[in-house]
Amino acid sequence: MSVQVLGHCTGSVDFARDSVHTLAARCLQYTRRRPLSADLVPNFASSSPTPRHPDSTMAAIRSAAISAAAVVALRGFSVRRLAPCLATPPRAATSAAGKMLPRSALQASAFTTVVPDSDEALAEPSVEEGTETELSKLACPICYYPLVSSIDHQSAPTKSDSSLECSTCKKVYSSKDDYWDLTVAVGSAEYSESMPAATELFRTPLVSFLYERGWRQNFIWGGFPGLEREFDMAKTYLKPTTGGVIVDASCGSGLFSRLFVKSGLYSLVVALDFSENMLKQCNEFIKEENISDERLALVRADISRLPLVSGSIDAVHAGAAIHCWPSPACAVAEISRVLRPGGIFVASTFIADVLPPAVPVLRIGRPYIGQITGSNIFLSDAELEDLCRACGLVDFTFVRNGFYIMFSATKAS
Repeated sequence: MSVQVLGHCTGSVDFARDSVHTLAARCLQYTRRRPLSADLVPNFASSSPTPRHPDSTMAAIRSAAISAAAVVALRGFSVRRLAPCLATPPRAATSAAGKMLPRSALQASAFTTVVPDSDEALAEPSVEEGTETELSKLACPICYYPLVSSIDHQSAPTKSDSSLECSTCKKVYSSKDDYWDLTVAVGSAEYSESMPAATELFRTPLVSFLYERGWRQNFIWGGFPGLEREFDMAKTYLKPTTGGVIVDASCGSGLFSRLFVKSGLYSLVVALDFSENMLKQCNEFIKEENISDERLALVRADISRLPLVSGSIDAVHAGAAIHCWPSPACAVAEISRVLRPGGIFVASTFIADVLPPAVPVLRIGRPYIGQITGSNIFLSDAELEDLCRACGLVDFTFVRNGFYIMFSATKAS
């Protein structure tokens, strides 16, 4: 008799136990409705050294049916297949290798059909295990599922691919000459949108060209200690994540991205910015300084819609950037999403509390300043700590020097 077990993924061990009882009852009902033929009784009886009465043989067979049903049910609901159902669902489902599962796999797991005739595990359309590459952390900014090679539609992407494809919505992201454009609206023929003034300013070729040629150096007047000192401070905060993957968010022309690559401290550095011209400048500096791009990926993305797999990043760095983000809350929430538990976020910005009499005036006027310029004004380190806490980041620490602040927060485990 062929037995097929249908298991609902919201069930538990109790469901498996009830299924055993149900199968056993059906087997008993089946044997009661259809008595064994006379020619079968001698065969079963002859296997025993003592002749049995047909009624005792029937009881033995019914007992065997119950045992068989239990074996089949337990085989179908083994710990290996019940574990995903019993575990507390994480923010984003992942495979055993830590890769995101396509939405189709999540839907398929809601109702699982287990056929006991085969021990073969259920196939899941995910990125192949063991194919970790320099681009395997990239995800579709629309549905947050992993990007795959557009050539075979299943293998993990590499830099040699001319385009990447979402494993779920099938949107294709073509490679630019200098970077991957993973913004939501990329590829739109008619639709376009502009960002706040502060963001659009850094997209201009002039500012992108000047950023490392005088613009960034002027930050020293606000208390910034200088590139080398800032990098040393960041490395101290980021030391627990050494060897992992780091994202240099709002990387600009790659000041810190290049230093992270040259330090050799990370397996992969993702230089991420919304400005196309900044990424082009970064690529030019990489070529001028003869830096290997083996462990570097340049990505154009919206800080509020990071094209990264959830829980896949060890560290995120954002130097002198958070005050330029259209919505710091959305951006920090995204950073929290992509950080693994224990991952570290390090950022630097300005705090306008050096002149206490100006704080009340700035508190009243900053909503209007933000609406006009797109820039954010922070009035205390407590505001940044509260922002991090609201987004699931804990262990907030910071250092101050005039207007300058560098802070660190950790993704809660």
